[in-house]
Amino acid sequence: MKEKRDPTLFEALSTIIVLAIIIGIGFGVMGLAIQPLLLLAAAYAGFIAWRVGLSWREMEEGVADLLKTVMPALYILLAVGIIIGTWIYSGTVPYLIYWGLQIIDPTYFLVSAFLLTAIVSVATGTAWGSVGTAGIALIAIAMELDINVGMAAGAIISGGVFGDKMSPLSDTTNLAALVNRVNIYDHIRHMMWTTFPASIIGLIVWFIVGLQIDAGSADAPNVQELLGQLDTAFNFSLVMLLPILVIVIGAFKKYPIVPMMLLSSIVALFIGFLVNGFGFAHGFTSMVDGFNFEMVSHILPEPNENMQSLLNRGGIMSMTTIIVTILCGYAFAGMIEASGCLKVILEAIFSIIKSTAHLISATVLASLVMVFTAGVASVVIIVVGTLMKDAFDEFGLERKNLSRTLEDAGTMVLPFIPWGTSGIYYTTLLDVSISEFLIWAIPCYLCVVFALIYGWTGFGIAKKSRT
Repeated sequence: MKEKRDPTLFEALSTIIVLAIIIGIGFGVMGLAIQPLLLLAAAYAGFIAWRVGLSWREMEEGVADLLKTVMPALYILLAVGIIIGTWIYSGTVPYLIYWGLQIIDPTYFLVSAFLLTAIVSVATGTAWGSVGTAGIALIAIAMELDINVGMAAGAIISGGVFGDKMSPLSDTTNLAALVNRVNIYDHIRHMMWTTFPASIIGLIVWFIVGLQIDAGSADAPNVQELLGQLDTAFNFSLVMLLPILVIVIGAFKKYPIVPMMLLSSIVALFIGFLVNGFGFAHGFTSMVDGFNFEMVSHILPEPNENMQSLLNRGGIMSMTTIIVTILCGYAFAGMIEASGCLKVILEAIFSIIKSTAHLISATVLASLVMVFTAGVASVVIIVVGTLMKDAFDEFGLERKNLSRTLEDAGTMVLPFIPWGTSGIYYTTLLDVSISEFLIWAIPCYLCVVFALIYGWTGFGIAKKSRT
């Protein structure tokens, strides 16, 4: 057994540098699968952990402890897979696509996509759930209207993250308030300082871009053909909105989101069987392997390619790649946390704090470092929040400044991390790369900009009242 010691700053930073090189060259340049690349980075982090005296068992325990924090997210992933498959089987998603193609003006699609996804996300408290339901329908509509999928995904993801951040039902919003001992509603109100201006700028840009979109694309022959095939395959009626109603009622009653998603899926299963006349066994297949038009070939023998690409999806198995990638990413994150590398890096960042501007900047930087290594907001909120809250007290600042900054530089940037849980989820679900939607997810990166502006100007910074 080696004697344990803290890693040097060079050793700690080397883990981040090696990760960036491996991912940058392997994934970014060569296009290799990201899972083995993450394991390679984890192997190097394990080597550093061994150098500082950790045993293999201690490394395993470090990874396992970190994985415990992501288990609720994994349950949501499985529930989302089930809900997508069953909502298509029931006709709920096709019904939304059917009416969306007829109602949504292509000129205002990007603005509408943000607002609709944001509303669903605020109501449910989950960006993943809103993007996996309303977002799926919206991205399908965008494809049929020939709207750039990167633009559409940027608006959809921004709406989901906005709603997640501003919802009192969100796990990360509640966690940020809890860790910093801030009233949940004070925390949400204080986040308006950064989130609202960033979103307003996004809406303006999406509106201007939307003016360049051909409004006549909604009448294109391919759209009309799709509408006809949807009408043939499904017996559309208002009853297909019941699965959505279950989710909304559950959110209003503040019931746990995963059980309500599963209940919604069961309701969808019966709707698909009783209303559409689909085989009941096919409903269970939709839960596991996703919906497939081969299940309803007796109703629509020859669905066109657009129809199949839009609706042949969902199921638990569609989430396996996402879950495997998360496990590989957490192997790296668990190693650097267990070895103390993360603590050394954060302490180096905090040592330069001399003013409020430095304090906010250091919090932003520390949050970005953590979110790009751990790939999940909860770890950022817990670790950085715990380390920084005393510093905010010493500078006479309300802790809601800290809780807001943690979300601005943590929750909001998650979609941009290729190996992070959200980055993997959105790219897989919407079939779009981060490079395609990066520039269009405007509020997600502008929140960081506004956080830094407020830190350096003092505007929007709440100070403790002197007694």
